Amino acid sequence: MAEIREIKEIPKVSETRVGFHTHIRGLGLDEKGKAIKVADGLVGQEEAREALGVVAQMVREGKMAGRGVLIVGPPGTGKTALAIGLAKELGEDTPFVALGGAEIMGSPRKSELLMQAMRRAIGVRVKEKRTVYEGVVRDLKFRVARHPLNPYVKIPREARLTLETEDDSVTLTVDEDIALQLRQLGVKRGDIIAIDADAGRVYKLGRAREEKREEGGIRLIREVNIPKGPVRKEKEVVYTISLHDLDTYFAAQQAPLSLLAGLGPESVTDEVRKQVDKMVAEWIKNGRAELVPGVLFIDDAHLLDLEVFSFLSRAMEKEFAPIIVLATNRGKAKIRGTDEVAPHGMPLDMLDRLLIVRTRPYNKDEIKEILKIRAEEEGVKVSEAALEKLAELGEQKSLRYALNLLQPAYTIARREGREEITPEDVDEAIKRFVDVKESVQYVEKFKDMFL
Repeated sequence: MAEIREIKEIPKVSETRVGFHTHIRGLGLDEKGKAIKVADGLVGQEEAREALGVVAQMVREGKMAGRGVLIVGPPGTGKTALAIGLAKELGEDTPFVALGGAEIMGSPRKSELLMQAMRRAIGVRVKEKRTVYEGVVRDLKFRVARHPLNPYVKIPREARLTLETEDDSVTLTVDEDIALQLRQLGVKRGDIIAIDADAGRVYKLGRAREEKREEGGIRLIREVNIPKGPVRKEKEVVYTISLHDLDTYFAAQQAPLSLLAGLGPESVTDEVRKQVDKMVAEWIKNGRAELVPGVLFIDDAHLLDLEVFSFLSRAMEKEFAPIIVLATNRGKAKIRGTDEVAPHGMPLDMLDRLLIVRTRPYNKDEIKEILKIRAEEEGVKVSEAALEKLAELGEQKSLRYALNLLQPAYTIARREGREEITPEDVDEAIKRFVDVKESVQYVEKFKDMFL
């Protein structure tokens, strides 16, 4: 059982560390499947979002068996964001697992790496009676410490939060595991959450309906009524656990000494996986659980070889299989391990299984909206003039370069005693951090000096 206790003292507060795609909530489609220009944290790419909306509908209707998705487009056009949006569109608890082509090819055990990734991308939604703390977050503060392996990164050690219902209010401290989940989920004041005290899991249910969104809000957030009754209650909890988590759990029960010896997930055998599959099938038959196919996203898919493509083709035919989404920015390339040149560096029999979705470069207005989203998510204030300058920079150079300058420019502004980025702060950041093209041109001037 997770450590949760009431406290009176307020711990030290720290800023939240934000991931690059934490703002994505779905594909941003209306009830007819048409893309809203700015919604659910996504901007533009209407054609791709609508295509993935069709894929989501096919998944819900059980019509994606034997198929996968390939997203093609230039770098920086949101291929990863779209894959995450697809997973969120299928449900908040839909698993999402991302791998890179180079990561797979660099592994000495490619098949095992892929098998584990696939089973992490398949969830089992289980219903159980649990002790739960549920309510709207009225206050949230973290006590942090330096990461033991990286002194430049701070991680939460404890959190203090106040949860309220219409009838009750409780202030709690929670341990490191729950504090980390609160941070990863981006929980803020006004969010309604549930904490499973027995399992130590946190669920973000939505935004309190009383909380007002800003006019012309950047993203749609599900509104939820404030719960009634006590904060602490016994209720049926629905949670999702991956097949891989079940694999490692049952492997630990059968071979605890091997895990203690440091073998970890590698000690999971095919026999253990068969037992888990059989058990899950029984749970589903008895109505205790249901299967949640997630998204396995593989970027730079042109780096994969025939062995991996063969594995993925077979995986698409299995009864327990995630939605496999590949991405590439290559047109024609050699199939790795052969001399054959093929579209996107993939064998034709693999391409025949894929629904291909294309992305396009963002225009200036779309880049500006994306910058607004990231600034809001990272807690950075940007003046309209600075936002315009960053948008022009994103259009001329690259979106990623403009996004990467947000925090440096904010740091420069705060050094000058300002809490809002100005065009001068952007100029200072540009002087200190160059883009890729400029860095290449600079080094090329000195190439004759190299041995």
